[in-house]
Amino acid sequence: MIPAWQRKDGRKGIRNVVAVCYLVECAHHVARRIVDKADRTDVQLIGFPGCYPNSYADKMMKAIAAHPNLGGLVIVSLGCESFNREGLARVAEASGRPVETLVIQEVGGTAATIEAGLAAVSRVRAEADKAERTTMAVDELVIGTICGGSDGTSGITANPAVGRAFDRFVDEGATCIFEETGELVGCEAIMADRAVTPELGRELMASVQKAERYYTIMGFGSFAPGNAEGGLTTQEEKSMGAYSKSGSSPISGIVRPAEIPPSNGLYLLDVVPDGEPRFGFPNISDNAEIVELIACGSHVVLFTTGRGSVVGSAISPVIKICANPDTARRLAADMDVNAGRILDGEATLDAVGTEIYERTLAVAGGEPSVSEALGHQEFILTYKSFEPTGPACLPRARAA
Repeated sequence: MIPAWQRKDGRKGIRNVVAVCYLVECAHHVARRIVDKADRTDVQLIGFPGCYPNSYADKMMKAIAAHPNLGGLVIVSLGCESFNREGLARVAEASGRPVETLVIQEVGGTAATIEAGLAAVSRVRAEADKAERTTMAVDELVIGTICGGSDGTSGITANPAVGRAFDRFVDEGATCIFEETGELVGCEAIMADRAVTPELGRELMASVQKAERYYTIMGFGSFAPGNAEGGLTTQEEKSMGAYSKSGSSPISGIVRPAEIPPSNGLYLLDVVPDGEPRFGFPNISDNAEIVELIACGSHVVLFTTGRGSVVGSAISPVIKICANPDTARRLAADMDVNAGRILDGEATLDAVGTEIYERTLAVAGGEPSVSEALGHQEFILTYKSFEPTGPACLPRARAA
């Protein structure tokens, strides 16, 4: 069993983070100074930089305010931004989290708000520490996966090894989420064949076709120069490698950012905005997708990389799995699992899949991931637009 924190809304978390949340870029510095001065690994910074309102950002932040790994929230508002700070606070309070709100224009400016913020963090931290301790089983875990800095080794070592781990987790009743539709172009028919219903299969096809249209209209794709330098030759080659992270389990549904899978199983996260393209690149960095996986309830995120990526995240621990043996040697201090041993003939896919499975349970049980130990707490939230998921995307929810 995994040690956990019992939340009043019935969910269970593997961390007990207090988040300091800025609601506009104008409040970013003040919030960051509060976190820096608090100087605790369990006090972390999150936020939204935009002044103009956006329903996606509002939904994302509310999902994170009720995330099971979150123990409490300190909101930092400038005072004149459009973000609904009262609505965010109500969501946190309704889920049983302690929450305090500071408005810089009312508190008295930068220095005064930093001082007030430190006191607020202390109070919220003290309340969060009173959360009931419990245990959780594997079938209560939500696990996300993402690949970043991919190269020619990613699709033959780290990604399929994660797929092996995902298959085991799904077999044991966990919820697993893979992404992203923009990096699955060419794999849509294969995914459709794995759908639990024909209707879901058609939705899987449509989600990838939407991504392909989006990238075509914007004039770019998810195939980056770094991918080519790392030995990948085509979008389809990259897509097949990314797809292998999903393993071989039946696909139970499609979720969009900040939507929680309604039951256990394997889900695709559709990260490409709906409607006409108008927001630029759908995900400006891998961290944007990590945040979306977290907003969908991921307790932990498995991050594969061939070229090398050193990032982590706020709220949920990130486990780094290196695909390339040379990269693994250069960046050994940033990686949890060296899947490059498969290429060196030192391990099999199944063996590394088992190592990823065991490492995930160890981190869920409280052992810090490498990115956590190094202090990585990246967080990015920008503008997007999504329609609600239709019933064909979540057939198990409809059946229930």
